[in-house]
Amino acid sequence: MTIRRLLEETASTAADFLEGIPERPVTWSADVAELRASLGGPLPDAPTDPRAVVAELAAAADPGLVAIPSGRYFGFVIGGAVPAAVAADWLATAWDQNAGLYVGGPSAAVVEEIAGAWCAELLGLPDGVSFGFVTGCQMAHVTALAAARHAVLERVGWDVNEGGLIGAPPIHVVVGEERHTTVDRALRFLGLGSACLVPVAADEQGRMVPEALRETLAGLEGPMIVCAQAGNVNTGSFDPLEEVADAAEAAGAWFHLDGAFGLWAAASPALRHLVAGAERADSWATDAHKWLNVPYDCGIAFCAHPDAHRAAMSVRAAYLVHAEPGGPRDQMDWNPEFSRRARGFAVYAAIRSLGRAGIAELVERNCAQARRFGEELAAAPGVEVLNDVVLNQVLVRFGDDARTRAVIQAVQDDGTCWLGGTTWHGLGAMRISVSNWSTSDEDVERSLAAILRAAATV
Repeated sequence: MTIRRLLEETASTAADFLEGIPERPVTWSADVAELRASLGGPLPDAPTDPRAVVAELAAAADPGLVAIPSGRYFGFVIGGAVPAAVAADWLATAWDQNAGLYVGGPSAAVVEEIAGAWCAELLGLPDGVSFGFVTGCQMAHVTALAAARHAVLERVGWDVNEGGLIGAPPIHVVVGEERHTTVDRALRFLGLGSACLVPVAADEQGRMVPEALRETLAGLEGPMIVCAQAGNVNTGSFDPLEEVADAAEAAGAWFHLDGAFGLWAAASPALRHLVAGAERADSWATDAHKWLNVPYDCGIAFCAHPDAHRAAMSVRAAYLVHAEPGGPRDQMDWNPEFSRRARGFAVYAAIRSLGRAGIAELVERNCAQARRFGEELAAAPGVEVLNDVVLNQVLVRFGDDARTRAVIQAVQDDGTCWLGGTTWHGLGAMRISVSNWSTSDEDVERSLAAILRAAATV
């Protein structure tokens, strides 16, 4: 056995999977008992030929694979992966660089430096922002809000790195009622807890109400963080970011922006107006594995205050070989990990392959496809679209909760496309998220037919 033969056979298996996606049911075909039986068994005692291991793994896992790369997968705001990013990610695995320190892989460090700056430019962020590549938007929130925690406590004379949180001045975190749950979870990770949250009313589309924000901030004293949203996970709506920025600035609060997928509207000239004011934030969190369409896992935290960012994240140890100040970039100064995967290679390849124009076209096309879903479903009898389709999210209701759930289940069972359900303002809804580079107009047409077929049979 040679490594070349093993990898060539594996590449062929992977290519067969990807090339078969258009005709493959989007959902899985095996239940959990079948998967445990095919993948399980006693702990192996003796070595097994690597070619056999990989071939058997591929065969046993196949019935439990979701065709997430499919252009007809519309669940959870999950993007696909553009071909160049997939190939670059394979190289990252083969190269196996430890992307924690420059000395662990100079090319990994430099390509991340370049890709991060490109992303900041695409997203319209200020010059000189710092950034850290993390697993996803959840850890991007943790990273950015750690910088915020450090900065707002430092302003009142408290060093959180030295003193921790016991005895520290309380931090008020002002959030919209329709925020994403990853913000709350990040605050738990950071030791702030749910008691620090100060919710602000949201309107019927999930947008923070500016007057309510101003009134809330006026009634608070001490360190404050305001968390706003670019792209509600249900409706796709945007908080009024200019007014949020004004209110945060007037109150002396740190402004953090959750832009997991919606921040990528900034990459489109046609949609950039939706994120007006985003550039005024102090920190941002987004995903590259959503609308930039790189393989999982890849999120990015950005910060307009590099000193606070670095102070919250950096670490020193005698055995580590740190880069000299002003020299190369050590990645562990900007994210909460030590050893980590070289995520920058896939991001670099995606941006190089698409270019500024290609990324704009991808975002605009997906949004146009979402509008088509909304328009054609709203025109069907007994179907209601609950949101204004301003981005890539569509909420659909079929009469009542029970029928809506049944239609969702019927669509999932059919396998033509996959989408999930949610609850919006107490109403059950189908949730369609369009964020895959490979979604074609034909995919939309086939999926619309499947949804309407399911609705007619329930």
